[in-house]
Amino acid sequence: MKSLGSAIKERNIVITGGDALSQAGFTQAPNAILKSDQISSGAKLVYAMLLSYAWHDDFCFPGQETLASDIGIARGTVNRHVQELADKGFIKIKRLGQGRANIYEVNLKAKVLGKRR
Repeated sequence: MKSLGSAIKERNIVITGGDALSQAGFTQAPNAILKSDQISSGAKLVYAMLLSYAWHDDFCFPGQETLASDIGIARGTVNRHVQELADKGFIKIKRLGQGRANIYEVNLKAKVLGKRR
């Protein structure tokens, strides 16, 4: 028997044939981050991409060129979004210098203010 809540909810997103698309994996991002009005939509996408790299080994150090290529935006735009995330406490950046990729620490306990639904 279906619950009353599931019976009255409209479905406006339906997932079909997920196998072909899900073979490369998928990324969960906290809803509080996705719905926050503290950060821009670009910063949210960069945050989600950092999570997609990090879920594998609990750390990530993609270069900004890799982030830019994977997302489809300019390196300077990635840099701006990364700095926005750092300024708001969503990530910490450990700069290794000498042409080496930074290490990004994604803070899953960052205080998120703003819209929550």
